Amino acid sequence: MGKDYYLALNLTRSATDVEIKKAYRTLSLKYHPDKSRERGAEERFAETAEAYDVLSDAKRRAVYDQFGEEGLKSGVPTGEPGGFTGSYTYHGNPQKTFLDFFGADNPFSQMFEPPDPLSSVPPFGGMFGRAKPKQDEAVEKELWLTLEEVYCGSTKKMKISRRVLNDDGQTSSIRDKILTISVKPGWKEGTRITFLKDGDQEPNNIPSDVIFVVKDKPHPHFKRSGTDLHYTAKISLVEALTSTTVDVTTLDGRVITVPVNEIVRPGFTKVVVGEGMPLSKSPNKKGDLVLHFDIKFPNQLTPTQKQAIKQTLGKSK
Repeated sequence: MGKDYYLALNLTRSATDVEIKKAYRTLSLKYHPDKSRERGAEERFAETAEAYDVLSDAKRRAVYDQFGEEGLKSGVPTGEPGGFTGSYTYHGNPQKTFLDFFGADNPFSQMFEPPDPLSSVPPFGGMFGRAKPKQDEAVEKELWLTLEEVYCGSTKKMKISRRVLNDDGQTSSIRDKILTISVKPGWKEGTRITFLKDGDQEPNNIPSDVIFVVKDKPHPHFKRSGTDLHYTAKISLVEALTSTTVDVTTLDGRVITVPVNEIVRPGFTKVVVGEGMPLSKSPNKKGDLVLHFDIKFPNQLTPTQKQAIKQTLGKSK
């Protein structure tokens, strides 16, 4: 009579993949030779390893369920002309199965000690010094901020969805997490905020870092360049020629009045020192506010108006 792999894992033939993994996890820990002192523990450890090796593989399990151990290890017809499944042979190393299953999350890792340089026998069957778990590549997300949020500083709550390992340590489910970002005044576009290991969880892997990259939301009135703020004021042709004042509502809600006594020519700008964006490393210091001008020209002039302008400005030469 062939081996009963389901019995070896204390399972029925209707067992799911999750139940198979859970059973092997429990029994391999119970009967591990370096942990258990029960008589026959080493044999039970080997039996559970072979059973898991078969039942965790969908093709092997299907052949075993239909033809038993003999069919699995001898091979059976596939139904195609001349077709025949390959024979299965367990590699015979239950320790390898154990390590492949637990990987870097081996539950006995706390028992490992650095090897004695004078000893030729590595601890725990040579497990010390195995490859460290790898970390997935960082996940980048855009953090869109208004200029008001960057100017004054703010707090942002960002919801992310990620895979989280279930209690069995192998399967996962999607769960939401809220990450809190304290926006510092003056953060530049491109600033990166990193949350360590908040990415998807997977067996034997270190979760990736989640990185938010600051982006400026378009503003109806301001545009920033470095630490300077640029603002376009609309004025009439008369104001451009005769002087005016411009009221600007700042990003923190103040209203500043800027006198413009110069003749506003095409390309002319007016700089207000210290009314730009805060410097992120020195929030008490600020860049400049740069005023640009959009001059409204009249659609038409009466003959009298044209004559007055000619008399005032003189004929161009």
